[in-house]
Amino acid sequence: MTEQRIKTPSRECLIDITEQVKTIIAKAVINDGIAVVYCPHTTAGITINEGADPSVKSDIVRFLRDMIPRTYPFDHGEGNSDAHIKASIIGSSANLIVQNGGIILGTWQSIYFCEFDGPRSRKFLVKIIG
Repeated sequence: MTEQRIKTPSRECLIDITEQVKTIIAKAVINDGIAVVYCPHTTAGITINEGADPSVKSDIVRFLRDMIPRTYPFDHGEGNSDAHIKASIIGSSANLIVQNGGIILGTWQSIYFCEFDGPRSRKFLVKIIG
């Protein structure tokens, strides 16, 4: 298992981690298997979505912000309940197929670390099962 550190620049953002994941898999020297990308934080997540058009990232962030406003009268006292809910909706991991030493992604797909309570120092884990 490999741990990667990441610094998120704002409260809510999607950060493309595709190249980092590809590098980890290449170093693992595994030809075929599964790679699990996992976020061990309750206010952040992992998703796969379009990477060609940057407006997709901002659309996702804006939609979640509009649907789950930070100002809603939540009971949780830390003031980040919206981030917990957004992370639950996105999910904490993605499973990737490893074939011929690389991951299979669609033409437009990228892997994103999704921050909902930043800026923070974060980490994500990659476990490769060959």
